[in-house]
Amino acid sequence: MAAEATAMDGTKSKKKGGLRTMPYIFANEVAEKLAVVGFSTNMLIYLTQQMHMPLAKAATTLTNFGGTSAMTPLIGAYLADAVIGRFWTIAGASLVYQVGMALLTVSAALPQFRPAPCDTAIAGGSTCEQALPWQLAVLYFCLFLNSVGAGGYRPCIVAFGADQFDESESAERARTWGFFNWYYFCNGASMLVAVTAVVYVQDNVGWGWGLGVPAACMGISLAAFVAGYPMYRRLQPVGSPFTRLAQVVVAAVRKRRVDMAGGETGRLYENDEMDAPISMYGKLVHTSQLRFFDRAAIITDGDLLMAEATSGKQPPAPVPNMWRLSTVHRVEELKSVIRMGPIWAAGILVITASSQQGTFSLQQASTMDRRVVPHLSSFQIPAGSMTVFSLLPMLITLFVYDRALVPLARRYTGLDRGISFLHRMGIGFTISVAASLVAGFVERHRREAAAAGGTTDAGTAPLSAYWLVPQYALHGIAEAFNSVGHLEFMYDQAPESMRSTATALFWLSISLGSYVSTLLITVVHRWSAGPDGSNWLPDNINHGKLDYFYWVVTLLQVMNLVYYLICARQYKFKPVQHHKAGEGDDKSMVELQENV
Repeated sequence: MAAEATAMDGTKSKKKGGLRTMPYIFANEVAEKLAVVGFSTNMLIYLTQQMHMPLAKAATTLTNFGGTSAMTPLIGAYLADAVIGRFWTIAGASLVYQVGMALLTVSAALPQFRPAPCDTAIAGGSTCEQALPWQLAVLYFCLFLNSVGAGGYRPCIVAFGADQFDESESAERARTWGFFNWYYFCNGASMLVAVTAVVYVQDNVGWGWGLGVPAACMGISLAAFVAGYPMYRRLQPVGSPFTRLAQVVVAAVRKRRVDMAGGETGRLYENDEMDAPISMYGKLVHTSQLRFFDRAAIITDGDLLMAEATSGKQPPAPVPNMWRLSTVHRVEELKSVIRMGPIWAAGILVITASSQQGTFSLQQASTMDRRVVPHLSSFQIPAGSMTVFSLLPMLITLFVYDRALVPLARRYTGLDRGISFLHRMGIGFTISVAASLVAGFVERHRREAAAAGGTTDAGTAPLSAYWLVPQYALHGIAEAFNSVGHLEFMYDQAPESMRSTATALFWLSISLGSYVSTLLITVVHRWSAGPDGSNWLPDNINHGKLDYFYWVVTLLQVMNLVYYLICARQYKFKPVQHHKAGEGDDKSMVELQENV
């Protein structure tokens, strides 16, 4: 049951996949991330300054299309898992992305697609023409294409990269966990270049070049990915996972009154031949949790349909009515998804905390002394570039983790990946709590410095922006542990046939974390409002209590950490029955995965 049996080209003469495909996949990821981050970082400036959108409308436009981009990965994951496979989903999505970026680059370079420049000759201000409806239509169409492209690319590229390692071989399976680290490292490195070099081009050279560079990077990304086509392991889609999950639920509900007979598993239906396409690396075995759904695998009258025998041949085996009878493997698929839910949800609040870097931490930086060398240099670090102090620690942590921590931890744990992904996530959660706690104390110090320096109402506080580095750095380190661990967890514990969908859920948790942040800010803003109109989060943060808000986030994260520890302690890893290469079925191995 090796990869060649399910590769779409059917070739067995030469093994596909492995480390040799990584240059193509990583080159694709670096170029794609350069394109997307470079494209989106300054988009608010483009909409307000070039398209003359009001700030509120521009922010709403980006939020709407960001929300669309967060939902489309579920569609892309369905196409990859059930219809056309991951390779063609990624290639098609990248092409759509390319078209959207190219069109927007053309509209940025040609003045016909933008309103005329503002007239600054008018006394007392300037007059700016609003964009025409057709100009906005072109803009929205480009943003829509980008959302569709994101939907196909995001949920598939990680799963496709991990697919290149054959899990039926222990050495190959060990390389999978290194892949996640290096994938995220490439991701962060390209983001670092995007928020510095690409943004510099947009601000100082022009929007034609500023958007043209990301568009060219997207073209390079697509070319690099397609170049590896002959070497990839391309697994066939195996039908809709959502349909299989629904069939289990329907069958269990129909048999809700069936006696479980003391939980005897011998009565449960199994069909290895039917499950072979969705259990390439091993079959899920029965677990005692969520026993209600075991009813779906109990054979009752009418569950098996007898096909007519042709003359001179043995009668075919009975065929199950899948809406009345499911195999143990399919029941365990549903159980795995349900068990993953609480752990998946715990990751949302960490994103809520880290998202403050792009909002309130940015406001803090804008009121502080951002000179590279305080009191000596006149060059200032742009407030938006403070994220560098988050990206750099994240990259350093990923490198040290892979090169030093994993080999060291492996000696004590015996795990190929050093520590389990649940432990890795827990470390990330803890560091994230520290980041929010530190942010509150730094903000109190910043506000006191502004008051002492007489800059409460206007001006720059006599405090270096380097005071913000600890909170940025802690968030970056937390991301290196939590996000990669979360991604590993979703890929490893998801049913084999749902790994694109699991990756889409990872991206959905990031989106939900941002939405929860918005909701939390709204609730705190209203709850803290005083009779004189004051609140914790005013436009001028020197008059607010931003430190209190950070500590509210800290308290929520502490509660979330306790919730996570309880869920992690109770979590039952999926048990997989592996078949070792070259051995008979009688020597199969059940891996309970208690140590992953």
